[in-house]
Amino acid sequence: MEYIQTENLRNEVEQSVLAAPVIDIHTHLFAPNFEPLALWGIDEVVTYHYLIAELFRSWNGTPEQFWAMSKTQQADLIWNVLFVRNTPLSEACRGVVAVLTAFGLDSSAPDLREAREFFSRQTPDEHFENVLRIANVSELVMTNDPFNKTEQRVWSEGGPSNPKFRAALRMDPLLNDWPLAVEKLSAGGYEVHQDFSGRTVKEVRRFLDEWIELMRPLYMAVSLPWDFRYPDDSTRTKLLREAILPASREQKVPFAMMIGVARAVNPLLGDAGDAVGHSDIRSVEYVCRENPDNRFLVTLLSRENQHELCVAARKFGNLMPFGCWWFLNNPSIIAEITCERVEMLGASFIPQHSDARILEQVIYKWKHSRRVIADVLHASYLELLHDGRRLSRAEIDRDVARLLSGNFREWVGLT
Repeated sequence: MEYIQTENLRNEVEQSVLAAPVIDIHTHLFAPNFEPLALWGIDEVVTYHYLIAELFRSWNGTPEQFWAMSKTQQADLIWNVLFVRNTPLSEACRGVVAVLTAFGLDSSAPDLREAREFFSRQTPDEHFENVLRIANVSELVMTNDPFNKTEQRVWSEGGPSNPKFRAALRMDPLLNDWPLAVEKLSAGGYEVHQDFSGRTVKEVRRFLDEWIELMRPLYMAVSLPWDFRYPDDSTRTKLLREAILPASREQKVPFAMMIGVARAVNPLLGDAGDAVGHSDIRSVEYVCRENPDNRFLVTLLSRENQHELCVAARKFGNLMPFGCWWFLNNPSIIAEITCERVEMLGASFIPQHSDARILEQVIYKWKHSRRVIADVLHASYLELLHDGRRLSRAEIDRDVARLLSGNFREWVGLT
């Protein structure tokens, strides 16, 4: 067997990471036939909520003035303020630059005319395939709300038009707004009550089983607030214990918990107004301990929670840490977290997901993340060589495949 020499190590690692297809395990993207939920194009890219929040750091207008504008006007304003009058240094701004560059467009242009002309010529099906090819994404997982009328229609008609778009059954309406969920379940013909009387739990379970059968989701998921506690006396705990976790276990559909959001700290900014809070790892540990036959995917939003999550993963084999979520999706933080996970968990975790809301974002989010992942692996392998272990390219390829797709495939039973 031929072993890699120290002077060739970086090139070998970078080649391996760039060549490996990735499964993007958590996005907010949709296949083209989910229109109008399937967002793409330059105006959507430039009006991403990260950029809206950043706009108000350099623009003296008010949120009310901004929201009164059309989408095109909003995009023109953001471009002028963040890309023309200022150097686009932030991760979100550099992402737009990377997207434009990937399509051969001028990222220093004074306006968006050229970019709009380019995207207006694209047909959705071909463009979606081209974007996934550029990003080297073999499959991606959507975020699917069974209460959304557009989604209900698409699923009733056969599901995604592109088989690379896989489902995740979102639990937010059930777990975060039970009164509204009761209203929608009742309208759908399910016999449920806010006080859980009668057949409520059985009907919730029937609802879950029916949607699992229809969607064939790779996992169920929920975004939870920073002050999430389990167990407690809430409807959330009751639903988890009596309906959702039993369904997850019996249907062999893992359950993903994304914990740490502080909603609407500045409600005037809409989606851009959410923030972050430090979470209680004891609740994660309790869920894993109480449900040893369930599989959990867990990501935490606070940087300060990351070491605790690694420690918890070392104690519970049914816990899979994944990704650098939301405000953690910055290269410096991805590097820190990924390095920590490698040091504590080896290759037994899922390093990243894009969390993309607009199709073209997968280009820059994976370009930037692959670069960081390669840097971390190179540093780890270099230490291994210094400690006396020989290393082959086949071993590197095996590790990279595990991290970018294999661990997830095994966890969710994807064949």
